Amino acid sequence: MRVVHRFVVVPVAATVLAGCGTIPPVETPPTPDGPASSATSSPPADEGDSCEYVPNGAASRPVSLPPTAGVPTTGTVSYVLKLPDGEVKISMDRRKAPCTVNSFVSLADQHFFDQTSCHQLSDTGIFVLQCGDPTGTGKGGPGYEFADETDGTEEYHRGVVAMANTGPDTNGSQFLLFWDDSSSLDAEHEFTIFGKMDRASRDVVAAIASQGRDAKNRPIAPAEINSVRPQ
Repeated sequence: MRVVHRFVVVPVAATVLAGCGTIPPVETPPTPDGPASSATSSPPADEGDSCEYVPNGAASRPVSLPPTAGVPTTGTVSYVLKLPDGEVKISMDRRKAPCTVNSFVSLADQHFFDQTSCHQLSDTGIFVLQCGDPTGTGKGGPGYEFADETDGTEEYHRGVVAMANTGPDTNGSQFLLFWDDSSSLDAEHEFTIFGKMDRASRDVVAAIASQGRDAKNRPIAPAEINSVRPQ
């Protein structure tokens, strides 16, 4: 197992914010409470695509690896993030980013994102609310990483949902909610786009962003994800 210090790169005010630290070890993941949605059911191995999820450190919460065979490559799936100020619906495109969607769905169905804080807000140059770390520090992840699904045509418009990373092929669980158009991105980083928010959802995130950020770039407004469930 290769242990990599995980940090998340998000430019704020033309600077790069980075943190590092070792994700605390966990015991063997238990079976998640409650039935999983059909989105995580493994299709027959002779259908769909295959994905690779490489162990990387320890998960910040007990979690199983996503299915690696028979990953759907067509259609869309929608999940709803329930925040104190409203709901954020993410519609995900399996064709564009099958392995990324597969990972997000797997983590959501294992309640990995429940009761987690969106830990970073950027409101200069790049306009994102960053979520997906159960530790709320920007250092946590699922204990694995996987490859980018980009083709060089990515445009980070208002409503885009993309993976956060620390460089090529270092995707984990942290994701970016683009609440406004962002053109000032580090040229060395490409973020896999795997979904989009509708207008009402963008408004929820923008309202959080409108209240600003503190000295540590955390949103001042409450930005806790109470739950993530399929719609």
